[in-house]
Amino acid sequence: TLNETYHNLFRRGLMGLDYALRRRGPLTMAPSQLGIFMRSDPDKTRANIEFHVQPLSLDKFGDPLHRFPAITVSACNLRPTSRGEVRISSADPAAKPVIAPSYLSTEEDRKVAADAIRATRKLMRQAAMAPFDPEEFLPGPAVGDDDAALAQAAGDIGTTIFHPVGTARMGRQDDPMAVVDKDLRVTGVEGLRVIDASVMPTITSGNTNTPTIMIADKVAREMTA
Repeated sequence: TLNETYHNLFRRGLMGLDYALRRRGPLTMAPSQLGIFMRSDPDKTRANIEFHVQPLSLDKFGDPLHRFPAITVSACNLRPTSRGEVRISSADPAAKPVIAPSYLSTEEDRKVAADAIRATRKLMRQAAMAPFDPEEFLPGPAVGDDDAALAQAAGDIGTTIFHPVGTARMGRQDDPMAVVDKDLRVTGVEGLRVIDASVMPTITSGNTNTPTIMIADKVAREMTA
């Protein structure tokens, strides 16, 4: 895995040369090498979990990679019901906003989180993985299989996947939560539009990049027509 390469200066040098000379190797890879969509439990009518699998591991974003070979299998809830908020903290425009994500604040999200960890463990127990003899590092085998323990573990190790939406949601004039109209014009402010993922009333069931590009393209075409 990339953990070993990261901590070996010689191998890191070869990786850099491979990219510089041939445009090949780990530096050409996307962050996640594998994506999997699945249902967290059989009662779901469609996939509500997306796995991102990477050939590396670390405690949190920005930290060095672990010194042992490992992969990361992260499960993302595609349709969370928890809702956070972003509030202005001061009249000073340079002041940082107050951000309260409120992750796992609903019972449904806690249940999905617990089921997602169960699904991850089941995935690692498949016959195709047996030759690699995988050992669970996080949340760790000491964490039991009951909903409360797994939800707590998810809260302890979980993080954002950088797909926030909805802070400037699009809606009708009679929607008290709407910030922009169908043309993405900010209500009550002349000459201002918001054209990014924040206008989505609810999150898409998958990565937000392509829908955001589609939104921007549609509005750009209308503005230049």
